[in-house]
Amino acid sequence: MSQFQAREDGWAAVARVGVVVPHADVGPESEFQAMAPRDVFVHGSRVHFGAMRPGGEMDPKIPHDPVRAFIDPPFIDDAVELLAASPLDSIALGFTSSAYVLGADGEQKLFERLAERTRGIPLTGTTHAASAGFTALGAERIALVNPPWFDDELSSLGASYFGERGFDVVHHAPCGLPSNQKLITPEALVQWIESTVAPERPQAVLVAGNGIRAVGTIAGLEERLGFPVLTANQVLFWHALHLAGGAEAAARVTDYGSLFGVRPEGSSVGSPVAARAAEFVGAGAAA
Repeated sequence: MSQFQAREDGWAAVARVGVVVPHADVGPESEFQAMAPRDVFVHGSRVHFGAMRPGGEMDPKIPHDPVRAFIDPPFIDDAVELLAASPLDSIALGFTSSAYVLGADGEQKLFERLAERTRGIPLTGTTHAASAGFTALGAERIALVNPPWFDDELSSLGASYFGERGFDVVHHAPCGLPSNQKLITPEALVQWIESTVAPERPQAVLVAGNGIRAVGTIAGLEERLGFPVLTANQVLFWHALHLAGGAEAAARVTDYGSLFGVRPEGSSVGSPVAARAAEFVGAGAAA
């Protein structure tokens, strides 16, 4: 009898990354899985977001109260704890606007609170990951392209967040595209960034907002613009993958920007509160 050969079944994983998303948003999970190598798997948990309706519909500008409520206890804490009950290697928070509202210090306190529920699994968030990405790329002058459903105040809070982190924000604004997730096309996003953001000559750009369709634009934009392009889900996945000990897997991601050719540097590596971050730094220093 010939030896039995099992088909690929998803059990053998280099890394398993958990992601917390708004209840009616499919963008972060979709874009994570599009970028992921075959041996990296994505596992989601959902938290109710009061600004979204069934089918993912939102108002043209999202109110700030639901943004704040998204990260209030106990719901996000419970979602993180449920994810952490699984054998995951890292957890990512797929929600940009809450960090804008909290600011850098408030985000740190959120991480500290959630660390009590993660069983030591490292955790990161979009803006924290973006700061690590800009630093790894050596970018100090940055531009922020925010979703059209962010208002001017929320966009300004985002600029303040990155200013607190020591970056020079040379442009920030909600992008001039339809305020509807389903109507934003890669072609329209590329055209808007080329015409509106590139003339500001940033060293790197972040397309913020985990619900905006963006990862498919990265490679083409970098070729056109000549500087790194980060997007919310790309940089969050990159950071979460490194936190998961998946540096080798990250290096195999070749179609989603120059970011995957660098590693998080120094103190930016890892969750600011998780014990496993220190282990990762030590492993990186020994490599």
